[in-house]
Amino acid sequence: MPQIKKEVILFGIPGSPGIAHGTVFRFLHQDVEVPSYQINESERESELDRFKTAVDITRDQITEIRKAVSSNLGEKEAGIFDAHLLVLEDQALFDDINKEIQDSGDNIEQCVFRVTKRYHDYFNQLEDEYLRERAADLKDISKRLLRNLIGETGAGTAFLEEPRILASEDLSPSDTASLDRNKILGIATDTGGRTGHAVIMARASGVPAVVGLRGLIEQLSDSDTLLIDGFEGVAIINPSETTLFRYGKVDLQRKKLTDLLIGESELPAETKDGTKIRFLVNADSSREVIQGLENNCEGVGLFRTESTFLRKNEIPTEDQQVDDYLSLVCAANGKPVTIRTLDLGGDKILDSIGREKEENPFMGFRAIRYCLRHPAIFLDQLRAILRVSAHGPVHIMFPMISGVGEIIRAKEFLTKAKSELQERGIDFDHGIKVGCMIETPSAVTISDMLADEVDFFSVGTNDLVQYLLAVDRINNEISYLYEPHHPAVIRAIEQIARVSKEKNIEVTLCGEIAGDPHFLPLLIGLGVDALSATSTMLPELKFFGRRFTMAEVHELRSKIMEMRRPSEIKECLKSFYEERVSELII
Repeated sequence: MPQIKKEVILFGIPGSPGIAHGTVFRFLHQDVEVPSYQINESERESELDRFKTAVDITRDQITEIRKAVSSNLGEKEAGIFDAHLLVLEDQALFDDINKEIQDSGDNIEQCVFRVTKRYHDYFNQLEDEYLRERAADLKDISKRLLRNLIGETGAGTAFLEEPRILASEDLSPSDTASLDRNKILGIATDTGGRTGHAVIMARASGVPAVVGLRGLIEQLSDSDTLLIDGFEGVAIINPSETTLFRYGKVDLQRKKLTDLLIGESELPAETKDGTKIRFLVNADSSREVIQGLENNCEGVGLFRTESTFLRKNEIPTEDQQVDDYLSLVCAANGKPVTIRTLDLGGDKILDSIGREKEENPFMGFRAIRYCLRHPAIFLDQLRAILRVSAHGPVHIMFPMISGVGEIIRAKEFLTKAKSELQERGIDFDHGIKVGCMIETPSAVTISDMLADEVDFFSVGTNDLVQYLLAVDRINNEISYLYEPHHPAVIRAIEQIARVSKEKNIEVTLCGEIAGDPHFLPLLIGLGVDALSATSTMLPELKFFGRRFTMAEVHELRSKIMEMRRPSEIKECLKSFYEERVSELII
């Protein structure tokens, strides 16, 4: 009688929504087996021709991957692969490989392996984190090149006879994007966070994923089954029949919920007792604005202008920025658009401007600090935003404000930009609204002072959480401490909303929690005027908003403000959601 394997439950980070169950396929990053043999001098040219062919194939593969990701997620996420394409254009690398084959007389696979390993080892030992990331890109590309030279295809899934749950220590962008979608039911990894490559690619492919499952691989064998819950961040090794039955019901419920969302898509955004709820969309491109309008948003709550800079990997001219912002305003079709000024730095690096090594880049030379230090770049952008304000309702917003002095200086630059446009006879909205992002603890503390200088606030909770809790949100070692349910975060939002009411200015919330339906009633209860989220989350937000009254909102808020532990708050919000939605989808 076969032995029944014990069920093991692991908790990680929700990566890509969905539930999947199946036999495990352990993707263990085995190195490509590189053949080694000598070639005659007369054959070296043909070896180099093989290399050029492999480069062309690799470039085509990466380009196709990039297009697919851009189509599914947008240019920001697709930009992951730009570094890979740049490696394939590196003449110095090609010259070194050519020299290696001439000097050694070895086959091209061995030469590519040795040269790229030297490059990788050099970059990997540098202290600069950005350059170490380039080492990872180089390793990813070299493996793909070698596979194409040797004749291997796919990323280890092509031979699978049936779809499986892929489990790995981690996945590179190339690994994930190369997986045969028909052979992968879901993805589970030991490492990674919400913004990691594996998560981004899994979402692009519509594959459920859970990351940050420490110790997963060492507990798995190829004969195990694995259930992953991409909604809650749970992985269950060898789930019992009871567990499978429970999760089967959950999966069915999610499908029913999707049908309900479609059925109510044209209904107004309001609470059960008729209180209006304002939903806006976060965008990196005009395409995302159009998607937001299709989901009945009331405008753009956050347009990240750094996407224009990162796509070009250079500083765009004033006219180039006007073209980009104008497409956004036209796509909004008369609805208001909030354009955030440049927020480079942290995890958003522009190669062409160069940078010095920073020990703590998220707390370093970024966002408004960079703009105030580079007046020419800042003025170009301010003039571009002002120029498009003549074509539709546009608001301007300054990021990472930590003091009143920064707002005053930023507004002085805005006044200068207005004056320069007037001198050139160019039209713009003279009364353009000005706001600032509240995402630093100091900005929360002096929000009453900042309110005297602006027309609106926008709470950026992604950064606010990491600064309040001293947790680097992209650090795998401490990602479990990044907790938006923390009472400190909730009290900070409550204070910001209270000040905005006292000062008679609007407050929008545009961080990750704005797109989490569980947070919706609490944020409304705290006094947030509008929520700005990704377009895909707007239907569920609106659907859930119609399931509770304002009296229930105030009762929930009072209860949560007394709670001391993030886990309590998280469970309370979850229960509030399930009590109002579960009966509809059972």
